[in-house]
Amino acid sequence: MMNQHRDIFLMCAPEHFEVSYIINPWMEGNVAHGNRANAQGQWQALMHALQTVAQVECMPSAAGVPDMVFTANGGLVLGDQVVLSAFLHVERQAEEAHFAAWFAARGLRVLHMPHALPFEGAGDALLDRAADLLWFGHGHRSHVACAPSLAELLDIEVQAVKLADPRFYHLDTCFCPLQGGYLLYYPDAFDAAAQARIAARVPLEKRCAVSREDALHFACNAVNSGEHVFLNHASPALAAQLQQWGFRVHQLALTEFMKAGGAAKCLTLKMNEPRGKAGMPTRWSDDSLPAATSAV
Repeated sequence: MMNQHRDIFLMCAPEHFEVSYIINPWMEGNVAHGNRANAQGQWQALMHALQTVAQVECMPSAAGVPDMVFTANGGLVLGDQVVLSAFLHVERQAEEAHFAAWFAARGLRVLHMPHALPFEGAGDALLDRAADLLWFGHGHRSHVACAPSLAELLDIEVQAVKLADPRFYHLDTCFCPLQGGYLLYYPDAFDAAAQARIAARVPLEKRCAVSREDALHFACNAVNSGEHVFLNHASPALAAQLQQWGFRVHQLALTEFMKAGGAAKCLTLKMNEPRGKAGMPTRWSDDSLPAATSAV
C-alpha cells in the first residue's frame, strides 16, 4: 500500500542518458554534446533535494533508451492504476516495455490507450491540485482523441488544451498546477482557445503567467511537493511570487537535461496520486476539436 501522506516520486538514473537523436527543438545542435558526469551530478542533486521532503523510488536504467531518465513520460498514475504511454516517436517506443514491467511489479493495474493513440503520460496529462480534473495537452506528442479515452479509463473530467509552440512540446514544459489550486504557466505556449479555457478554470489571483525568460529556463517544468517547488531556474520576480503564495523555492541546475528538452518535472513521476471524488461523471472538454477526427 502506497503512503498517502508523503509524496512518492519515480526516477531513473542517467547512466545511459545522452542526446543521440532529434525529436524536439531543444535537441537540435546538442547531439553528442552532453556531459554524462555533469548529468549524473545534477540528477543526484535533484534526487537528494526531493528526498528531504518526499520518497524517491528508482527504476533500473537500460541501454538503448537514453530518454528513459524522463520518467514523467512513462505513464499517468492515478490511484492504483497507470495509463501506460504510447510514444509518438519510434526512438522512445522501446521504453514502454520497461515502464510496463516496472509498474506491474509495483502492483499497479496497467491500462493502455485504445487504438494505439499517441499518449505521453504525465508529460501531457497533469492533475489539477484544487479540482477533480485532469489537464491534457495535445498538439505535438499526444493525440486529442486521448482525452475522452482518459476520461473513461480513469473516471475523471478531462480538460484538453492545445499546445502551439514546438519548443513546449509537452504540457509539463509550460504548465504546472501547484498545491492549493495555484498555477504556473506560459500563455504563449497555447493556442487562443486553450488560453481562454485556462483563464476560465483558474482564478486570476491563482495564476502566474511566467515570462518568456522563465519559460525558456523551464521554470514551469517544476516538481511540487507540499509547500516545496523544485525547478531549474526562477527569476527573482517568479521566486517572489511563489514565496508570496507560501511556497519554498529550490533552484537546482538541470542544464544537461535541458539539452534534451527536460528539467525537474520531466525527471520525476508522482506515484501516489490519490483518487478524487468517486463517481464523478466522465466527460472531456475541447470545444474546438472533435475527439475522433482531429489531428494531434
